[in-house]
Amino acid sequence: MMNQNELTGMVLSALPVGDYDKRIVILTRERGKISAFAKGARKPNSPLLAVCQPFSFGKFFLYQGKTSYNIISAEIQNYFTALREDLEAVTYGMYFCEFADYYARENLEAGDSLKLLYQSLRGLCKNTIPKVLIRYIFELKIMTVNGEGPQVFECMECGCPVSTECPYLFDSRKGGLMCKQCGTKNNLLLSPATIYTIQFIVATPIEKLFSFRVSDEVLEQLKLVTENYLSVYVERKFQAIKMLEVF
Repeated sequence: MMNQNELTGMVLSALPVGDYDKRIVILTRERGKISAFAKGARKPNSPLLAVCQPFSFGKFFLYQGKTSYNIISAEIQNYFTALREDLEAVTYGMYFCEFADYYARENLEAGDSLKLLYQSLRGLCKNTIPKVLIRYIFELKIMTVNGEGPQVFECMECGCPVSTECPYLFDSRKGGLMCKQCGTKNNLLLSPATIYTIQFIVATPIEKLFSFRVSDEVLEQLKLVTENYLSVYVERKFQAIKMLEVF
C-alpha cells in the first residue's frame, strides 16, 4: 500500500533521468530536503512538466517508496515567472537555491529556510531594493536561521554590549564583533550604520526583511562582511557565484 504524503515546498533543482523522467530536489517545510522522481515529466503534454521547474512553490503530493519519493501531482502557488524573465534575477535565485540546498537536511524541518527562500525570490521579482542587497540579507539570514550567524550584539571577547553609536571591529574567525579594546588592526572596522543593519537582518522576522535600502558605504561593508564570513564558515563553492560575477 502506498504511503502518500502532502508536503509544502519549493523545487531547488531538476535533472533529467532516462528518456522522459526527472529527478528533482524539493526543500519542504515538514521534512527538509527530499529527492523525488517525476515520471514522464519531460513529455510535452505531462501535467508535471511545469511543476518540476526550479523555483516552483506549492503543495506536492507524493508517495514514499522504499528508497525514494515519487510525485503524484502538485498544486503550485507561485512559479516566479517574473524571475525567469530577468537573467540577473534568475542567477541570484539559482544561488539562493544552492545555498538553501547546502544547509538543508532530510527529515529535519526547514520552515525558516523555506520562508527565507520564498521571500528572497519575491524581493527579486519586486525589484524595489537592489538585488545585491537582497543577496547580503539572504546570506546573513540563512546562516543565522541555521545557527551559524555572526554575534553582533556583544563583543566576542569581553562580552560588553554593542552600541550602534560608535564603530566596532568585525572578526570573521572569532564569529562577530569586537570592541576597540579587544580587536586588532587586522579586523574590519564597521560604521554604526552597518552594525545597525546587520543587527536588523539577524533579529528581524523574515517577512519584514526586504523593506529597506542602505547607503553605498554600508553596502560595501556588507559585501566585505559576508564575503569574509562565508569564506570561514561555508565549505561549498557555489556554481551560480561564477555567473553573478558577470553582472
